[in-house]
This record gives sequence, structure tokens and C-alpha cells, in this order.
Amino acid sequence: MNEHKISIEKLYKNLNSSENGLTTKEAEKRLKIYGLNVIKIKRDKPLIIKFFKQFTNFFAVLLIVGALLAFMAEYLSPGIGNLYIGMTLIIVVFLNSTFTFIQEHQSEKIQDSFKKMLPSTVEVIRDNKRQHILTSNLIPGDIIYLFEGDKVPADSRLIEHNSMKVDNSSITGESEPQLRHLECTHDNILESRNIVFSGTLVQSGNGKAIVYGTGHNTELGKIVELTKTTKEVETPLHKEIKYFIRVISTIAIIFGFTFFILGLFLGQGLIGSLIFGIGILVANVPEGLLPTVSLSLSMTAKKMAKKNALVKHLESVETLGSTTVICTDKTGTITENKMTVNTVMVNFVEENAYEKELEKNNSCSKLINAMVLCNNSRLENQTYVGDPTESSLMEFSKKYISEQKLIKKEKRVHELPFDSKTKRMITVNKSNDKLIAYMKGAPEVILEKCDKILINGIPKALSLKDKESIHNFYERFASRGERVLAFAYKYTQTELVIEENFIFIGLTGLIDPPRKEVPEAIAKCERAGIKVIMITGDYSLTAEAIARQIGIIYKSQKANIVTGFELEKMSDKELKNVLKKENLIFARTNPIQKLKIVQALQAMGEIVTVTGDGVNDAPALKNADIGVSMGRSGTDVAREASNMILLDDNFATIVTAVEEGRAIYENIRKFISYILTSNIPEIVPFIAFALFGIPLPLTVVLILLIDLGTDFVPAIGLGSEKLESDVMNKKPRPKDERLLTKHLLLKSYGLIGMLEAAAGFFSYFIILFSGGWEWSQQLSLTNPLYLKAVTAFFASIVICQVANVFICRTSRQSIFTSGFFTNRVILVGIITELVLLSMIVYLPVANTFLGTHPLTLTEICLPIPFAFLIFFVDEVRKFFLRRQNRFNM
Repeated sequence: MNEHKISIEKLYKNLNSSENGLTTKEAEKRLKIYGLNVIKIKRDKPLIIKFFKQFTNFFAVLLIVGALLAFMAEYLSPGIGNLYIGMTLIIVVFLNSTFTFIQEHQSEKIQDSFKKMLPSTVEVIRDNKRQHILTSNLIPGDIIYLFEGDKVPADSRLIEHNSMKVDNSSITGESEPQLRHLECTHDNILESRNIVFSGTLVQSGNGKAIVYGTGHNTELGKIVELTKTTKEVETPLHKEIKYFIRVISTIAIIFGFTFFILGLFLGQGLIGSLIFGIGILVANVPEGLLPTVSLSLSMTAKKMAKKNALVKHLESVETLGSTTVICTDKTGTITENKMTVNTVMVNFVEENAYEKELEKNNSCSKLINAMVLCNNSRLENQTYVGDPTESSLMEFSKKYISEQKLIKKEKRVHELPFDSKTKRMITVNKSNDKLIAYMKGAPEVILEKCDKILINGIPKALSLKDKESIHNFYERFASRGERVLAFAYKYTQTELVIEENFIFIGLTGLIDPPRKEVPEAIAKCERAGIKVIMITGDYSLTAEAIARQIGIIYKSQKANIVTGFELEKMSDKELKNVLKKENLIFARTNPIQKLKIVQALQAMGEIVTVTGDGVNDAPALKNADIGVSMGRSGTDVAREASNMILLDDNFATIVTAVEEGRAIYENIRKFISYILTSNIPEIVPFIAFALFGIPLPLTVVLILLIDLGTDFVPAIGLGSEKLESDVMNKKPRPKDERLLTKHLLLKSYGLIGMLEAAAGFFSYFIILFSGGWEWSQQLSLTNPLYLKAVTAFFASIVICQVANVFICRTSRQSIFTSGFFTNRVILVGIITELVLLSMIVYLPVANTFLGTHPLTLTEICLPIPFAFLIFFVDEVRKFFLRRQNRFNM
């Protein structure tokens, strides 16, 4: 790929074209060969397939198996209610799958957004005349015209240009628009100024170019292909939920099969054993888990949106909490994405433009005049537009003078535009009857053209010592990452200025300043054990200066800076060794290199968050554990490839989102503990039914009512629980830490679950024995005494779950410390739970369809002592846990 290096004549020959462009006939032929200048979209899976995929998780499969067994039991022995059980299970699966599909579904629009990077029409030379054609019909060999504000339609080599600057940030990440040139300026085509790339923006000026690459044969097209082949990374939460489902499903299958065989062995018969197996399956599967997880994530996502973090994929909320490394862009994320005059030097005195008022003497006035008059930025709707550097000079100047009056007073009569060779701009302005030439540009160039310096408004001879002093100021400004400009003037007799004998005025240092909130956010990351690495397309000097200001690099320590050129030569092993270092910056990187860094970190076991705003960031954003794009300055491509969008483009917002992410993981664990606890009092009745021949204490329908009804809202309340401590003072949780731990299972199944089961059996047998029931006596499914006993067992579980939701709110801290009434959602959940219980127990319609029976006040209060016992036992457990932690500290 040498289009930037070879002569323009050779390029014409290679493309079989000329400065007169192509004929329409030739263009039609080539269009058949090269194809349309469009980005081809990769076909996505049909929505119907995505929807049915929701039915393939273990929980759904188990419930479908349970439904099929119920239908089989109904077929073998009709009329005993198995049909309704089967239908209920199918409805549960359908509702769960539909809900999860709606919550998770995000349409793949990444490739569509690439198309938006291109303009719809372009001006070309066809048949020796200028005409507009569709961008899609552009082909190699076409001669195109580009104007200020245009998006470049294809990769092209410049033939002519007039002060043309192009913003390449969406492709290269370079923050400053660069002046174009007709000659090759760099071996790397991305750095060469004689090339313009598809999808970039003409910031100012105009030009003419010959197209050599269209569609996927462009730099933009290469990024598209890279993004296509980049796989999305499975989130840690998704992995944990899959693991949880696998474990619980395995337990359900083993229990279900074992007790089905046991039922047959004990003489329950095929139908009885099937009912037994179905009950065990349903009791083990927490049907409300997936909807509860989705709703909790959704609630957190809404909370984050209010804090300017828009989450596209719900599971990304938790991934943020797991983050161990943040790879951040510089421009617009760390900085304000706005060039600002930071420092001024006149009279050999340096002043900070933010902190002090400039001295209002003649030297400063002349500097302000030079800033305004040697400037092509223009005022539109009270805002300066044009070159960002020139606009910032105008914004700075208007604090001291009326810049518009000055422009009218000293009208421009001639201009020598800035050029990459001359590195200076000169304007000649008429003030009264005098001509004044103002010059701005690179300090070393300006100094060479000066023989005097303005000191307190008086020109004095410029000595070698003065030049050395000015050079020291220049180096100090540059070391802070500032872009340094020098200014000079002289009176002239003619518009044609001789570039010598100028009077040096002073220097300005311009910078894209870091956001005020970022240093504290970086400090939070450090306390939280999160490593921050800056990856930028900008120059290393600028990147280092900003990194030191915000705390990524400590001021006293040496920066470890790796350029894209150095990175390209590194092996994977060498890169991993580099990534272990502190104070790390990657500068002048390209899209492939940024992706390489992310993949190397992931191979090292890190959970990586990546920020970006340009097309060049899309592959890394998509491959990261969580990609974070910019809502204001970002491209559509970056936003579609990311998992989260920062509505304020602020790095500090990421850190706020990390706190929320850490909270949601702990809360998911809390409501899993809550949901699993009721599994034991749901399972044990079937075991007692099989082993001891008692009437079945709990029905499948009532189990579903607990899992999807009474438990649902309190579980969501646990998902919104506030944190027990300052999580940003802890390191990220270990990657191998499980959501489902032995401790959680022991507490839910072995302790609290058993107490709930005891409460259920206590109420169940009290009612049976008080009604005259004797051991081994069989009761019909419609017997009022049996229905009342079953209802009491159900009510006992619900009442004990009220105590359980309170103890699940904290894992170590006493509920008396956190407060009973601090979580309103849980209070609403408890009220909802008790209202549902009342309806199920006392509404005649519910009694008929659900097989329940009204209870007296005494009967419904039977499990209350067990609820208090659960509360007391867990407080004791937490006390010893806190005591153990203190001893271990």
C-alpha cells in the first residue's frame, strides 16, 4: 500500500485515470468490478431464533420436562389436576422466556452505523465536467472535490488543496485537526498528510483528490471487518448465572430422579411417583430468579441513567463492579475536548490564564491584537467555529477586548496561510493609514524571523540570551503538554511582507484541560484496586502531561510510555510484561493495537473496561468486558459497539457506575439467598409424603405461587439494597469468586430453610391433629381439613419469608444498625406479600382455583414464633461472624 509514497503521475497510471477523471462509460465498467462504495452488513440471527434460544436454559428445560410429566400423569389418570399443573408450568416458562428476551434483546446496528459515516452525494469530474453523483457509485480513479464541513467519501490522495485541515480523530484518535499536504510526510499512510480517509471530516479549507480505495478497501472498511470478526465477551455475571443454573438444575435432577425411584420402591405407583418427581423438580427450581435478576439490573440501569451512564446491556451493570483495569481514551473523556489558552508569556513573565488577570500593558494589548487579527475563526450563533486552536484564541481574547470591533477597525488586506513547511501564518491589516503584519506559528520559526522583542510596549534588540530564555519558556510549556504558539508583528510598507525584522511579542500555551472531577475519580480507582491505563492516538508528551495532572502518573515517578511503533514490534509475552508495570501510557496507537492491548489484559485474567469515541475504538469497545462510549462527542459506530454510553463524556461517571456495579453483585447474592431459602420447605413436604405416607403438605401450584408471587417483590427490594460499607475501598472481587458459595447454600438450605420447614410442619400438624386426624389416615384432596392444613403450611413459608427478607438485607451487619425501614421497596414487598397471602387464604375464588381454605387468626399466627427464631438465630450468626472478622484483622 504505497499510494501516499509514489508520484501522482504513477498513481494516475496505476488507477488508469488522469486529472480529468473518468468517463461515465468507464465508471459503469469499474462499478461492476469494484462494487458499490458501501459497507456490507453481516446478517444477524432472526429474532425468532433469539427468542426460542431463551427456552434452552436449564431452568426452562426442567420446567418443560415437569410439564410433560404432568401431561403424562393426566393422560394416565385423568381428572386429578395434573393438566392444570402442566399448563401452569408451560405458562411460567413462556412468561419467563418472553420477559428475559425483552430485557436482553439489543439489535445489532454496528454495521448500519458505519454507513452513516459516509455522505450521500459527492462532487466529481465525469466526462470532463463537474457533477454530483451518489457516494455509493464512487470508484477508484474518480477525481473528487472536498469542501469545509464535508465528510470524506473514500480513501483518496490529494491533488490540490487550499489550507485544508482534516479531523482524523475518528480513524486515528489524533485530537488536533491536521493541515494537509501534497507530498508524502510519513512512511505510515495513516500519518501521511497527503491522504484523506473515508469517514473523516474536512475541518477547514478545500481540496481536490483522486480516489484509490472504496467500500471495504478503505481504512474505515478495515475497521468494519475487524469489528465483524471481534467476538463479544461473555459477562462475569452471565457466567455466574449459568453456573448457578447448572448447579441448582443438577440438584433438581438428582433429587427428582432419586425420589421418583424412591416413590416407585415405596409403592406409590407410577402416577404418585410422577407427581412426586414433578414436585421435587418444581420445588428446586427458583422460577422467579431470572426475572428478578433482570428487573434488579434494570432498576440499577435506570438509577445509573440519572447519573449520566446509559447502560445498553443489563448485565454490563454488574461487569463494571468486577472491573480490574480501565483502558481510557484521553481526549473528551479525561479532558474537556476543548482547546483553551492555559499560559501566556510576555515581558519574560509567565502567567496562568486561569488564575490571574493579564497585565494590561502595551505588550499584552499587542499580543491580544495578534491573537484576534492573525486568525481565521469566525463567529456563528455566539460561538466561534473553525480551527479549534484559533477558536480558543478568540474565546480567550474576548475577555479583554471587543474582538469584533478590532476586526472591523483593522481590516485584513492580505494573508499568507499556515503551511506545514513554513509553520507560520501571516496577515496584513490596515490600521488607519498604516499596514501592520501579524505572525503566529511555531516558536522556533517565529524567533528566526525576529530581531527585536517587545518589552513593556517598547521594541528592544533581541539578544541570544533573550532567545535562550524564550526557548526555556517554550520547553516548559511543552513539557506540560501545551501546544505552544509564538506571536510577532511589524509595520510594513506593502502587502507583500518580507519575512524578517519582526518584533517578538510573546508565547501562548494551549491545552485541552482535564476535567475537574477526574483526579478524584482516578484516586477512587486506586483505592478500589482498579488500574487505569491511558491509550491514546495523541502524542506521548501531551498524554504524559495530562496523565500527571490527573494522577495516572505520580509527579515524582517516571512514566512508562509505549508508542504504537514500539507496540507493533512487541510479542504477546513482551506486551504482557509491559502491562504489569505502573504509570503506563500507550500513545500514537491504531485500532488493531488498542484491541491487542485489551486482549492481552484479558488473557492475563483482567476484567477490562474500555472507553472510546471514534470509529477506531469500535473493535476494542466490542471485545472489552465492557465498552464505554461517549454520548456527546462519540461516533454512532462507537456507541453501537459499546455496552454503556456516557451522556456527559466524563471519566468520573465511569467510577460512579463502578460503585453501582459493585453494589448490584452483592444484592443479587442477597436475593439468591432469599429465594433459595424457600426451596427447603418446598422440597421437604414431598420427602415426608414419600417416606411417611402423610397427605402431601404442599401442592405444586402453591410452590409456584411462592416463587413467582409472594417472593417476587421482596426479592426485587433486596436488589435495590444500599451497600453495607464503602465498596470503593476494597479491591475488585476475585474472578473465581462464585455467586453461589458453600456458605450461602449452608445458610439457605441448612439453617434458615430448615427452620421454615419446621414452621410449616408445626402449623400443618397442629391443624390436622386438632381436626381429629390420625397418623396414616388418608385424606381426599377436597377434604376441608386437608385444604386448611395445606394452606397453613403455605402461610407459614410466606410469614417466615418476611423474617428472611430482613436478615438477607445484610451479610455481616446487624439489621438494628442498618435500620428496619431504610429500604422502602422491601417494605412495599412485605405489604404486597401479606396482601397476596390474605387473598389466597380468604378469597373464595382463590380457594376454589388454588385449593386453599380460610384460616382463623390463631391458625395463621402459628408460625410467628418461628419467624422470630429465624431473626434471632441469624443475628447470633452475624455477631460471631463480625467477631471472627475482628480477630482475623
